[in-house]
Amino acid sequence: MVDAGVPSRGVGEGATPPIAPPRPPAEVPAPNPAAPGGRVHHHTDGEPLGRSSRRMVQLADALPDWVGSVRFRLTALYSLVLFGLAAFMVAGLYAVLASRLDDERVYVNREVTTVQEVPGGFRLTPTEIRAEYRSVEALANARALSLLRTYSASALVLLFLASLAVGWMVAGRVLAPIGRITAVARDIQATDLSRRIALGGPPDELKELADTFDAMLSRLDDAFDSQQRFIQEASHELRNPLAVIRTNLDVALGDPDASADELRRTGELVGRSAERMSRLVDDLLVYGRRGAPAHEVGPLDLAEVVAESADEFRAPAQVRDLDVVAEATPGLVVLGDRISLRRAVANLLTNAVRLAPTGTRVVVSAGRTDDRVWLAVTDEGPGIPEEQRRLVFQRFWRGNASAARDDGRSGLGLAIVEQIAADHGGTVELRATPAGGSAFTLWLPAAATA
Repeated sequence: MVDAGVPSRGVGEGATPPIAPPRPPAEVPAPNPAAPGGRVHHHTDGEPLGRSSRRMVQLADALPDWVGSVRFRLTALYSLVLFGLAAFMVAGLYAVLASRLDDERVYVNREVTTVQEVPGGFRLTPTEIRAEYRSVEALANARALSLLRTYSASALVLLFLASLAVGWMVAGRVLAPIGRITAVARDIQATDLSRRIALGGPPDELKELADTFDAMLSRLDDAFDSQQRFIQEASHELRNPLAVIRTNLDVALGDPDASADELRRTGELVGRSAERMSRLVDDLLVYGRRGAPAHEVGPLDLAEVVAESADEFRAPAQVRDLDVVAEATPGLVVLGDRISLRRAVANLLTNAVRLAPTGTRVVVSAGRTDDRVWLAVTDEGPGIPEEQRRLVFQRFWRGNASAARDDGRSGLGLAIVEQIAADHGGTVELRATPAGGSAFTLWLPAAATA
């Protein structure tokens, strides 16, 4: 049919009828519990629910929250299973008793004479009648079956109610460990992951769940602790290159007759220190994404590390009239991360330059013994008492806590040195020198030569 007033053409006229663009499907508004009346309209694939389905949804919404709990569902399951088994047993028992108590019918044949009046007299007709009767035993059996039906129905009703109570208690006992897990998880704070569930009992599924949760908490605790330590160490490490940059720049700017070579050397030292700072910032970013700092491990000559570290600290040492000496021969190759090892040597040199007596020497040396390569920083005083040598590598340990606090030292420098040595498969040791100073030595495995 064509609407009036609208011209149209036949197909044979060579024109195609205009095709109206399809209408976009009507958007179904999102359910809004805050709408008038507080009703939420449920839809399935954009189609409204039928009347019976809406009634079921309304009935489900009207039920209290505890009806949907796991405990209630377990209770219903236990009760239905117990009730079903009891009903099956009672029905089977009744069927067996009914078949046993249902006796065969008893029939009696009797002869009956029928008197019929006929003209001229009466006619007697004898007839045999078969009659059924029930004995006293059959009546007692029927009464017993009736009472059994009544008592069985009452017992099933009572059993159903009792099964609900028993199922509720049993479900509560079964779910009690989950409640404990929930309580511990609720009490855990983001900054305190030391709580554990420590669920006892047999090795069942719930104990396995609790142990898995404890293991997850341990991993999270280790991760947070490692992250916090890394941030503290990085903050501490940023101070060293900043101090080197500031000192070298002050020396260069304070000398009006500084040559171009000296300024270039100062720029190179500042550049290397800036590289260390950049690496620390990169480690922080990588740690935040993957949980561990990145290391670029490759063949490395410790003689280069000794020379670069000595160059960096000559200017700070000259402020205190100290002489930093580098003693190493090329060819001391190890598999390691250049920035990390320079960081370890810088920490040792920072302490040596800060504590060594004025006018003394600080020696940075390296060598090889058998299949191990060593790198040492030696000063001429004031030394570390023997009873404190085993404490210097502990985190946050500071010999004079008040003085260290005034200087802004955190006590992480030597702990970082020990960690770097361990990351490279080596160790660090401290020994006293004959001159009364200290010698810190890093022992690293030598790289295999081709």
